[in-house]
Amino acid sequence: MKLSVITDEIDTDLERALQVVQEFPIEQVELRTLWGINLAEADDATLMRACQHLKQAGIGVCSLATPIFKTDLFGTSAQGALHGASEAPLKHHFTLLERCLQLAHLFEAPLLRIFAFWRAGELTPERENQIVAILEHVLPQAERANILLGLENEHSCQVGTGVELARILKRIDSPYLRAVWDPGNAFVLGESAQEGYAAIQPWVAHIHLKDGVREPDGSVRWVMMGEGEVGYPQHLEQIAQSGYRGFLSLETHARIEGMSQAEVSRRCLQRLQHWIDSLSKHESRFVPFAKTV
Repeated sequence: MKLSVITDEIDTDLERALQVVQEFPIEQVELRTLWGINLAEADDATLMRACQHLKQAGIGVCSLATPIFKTDLFGTSAQGALHGASEAPLKHHFTLLERCLQLAHLFEAPLLRIFAFWRAGELTPERENQIVAILEHVLPQAERANILLGLENEHSCQVGTGVELARILKRIDSPYLRAVWDPGNAFVLGESAQEGYAAIQPWVAHIHLKDGVREPDGSVRWVMMGEGEVGYPQHLEQIAQSGYRGFLSLETHARIEGMSQAEVSRRCLQRLQHWIDSLSKHESRFVPFAKTV
């Protein structure tokens, strides 16, 4: 398994974020916002500036964390974080997808993260059918571009748990659609990391990591990696046992009083690297599960 990070979790200034990245054995990062602008809406000058800094740092890009399909489909006024992107109707997202596929080639990123619309209650069979139809409609775009679409389980979206994500991917037989697994998002909706990953494991192409604790009112507060209730040491062993050898991308979300985001991310990355190194030392004892769909 390889360490990565969403750069704006360190600093929205990409140059400053990369200075922290270079303290770790990180070869590729994940991009979302650049100098406070969502990459999907960044102008050419901003994009070229980002490419220049990445080249100078010798750092590649493993994924573009786009806001595609973070929009209303089921008639809800609720929405989650857009990370600098503008709220837009569904029809705009089809154009946005084509734009982001072009950006994937610009940054030589093999994976484009997408979502499944703002959450409006339970994932009913009718909603599932609508989501599947739209994803099948756009998959030819990804195929032509030869870019993998990674559907993330996002607690503010209609597909928020590993079990829900598995329901969608079981129905779509395409090598261009896989899962971005986020155990922190699943935790918000009450699903354990072990249960969610067991459901989605055959399709996992990328993993986001953040830790949280549940407050008395039921809400989740994001904390430093290893200080929450997700149970990462055990979950990472489960992931290693499954045979996953891709990226573990830090998306901490934690805000610690008196500590900069750079320092929060630095400490979380140190913890993650320690866990990865520990697992690597014992890798020979893991027998990967057969991946059958």
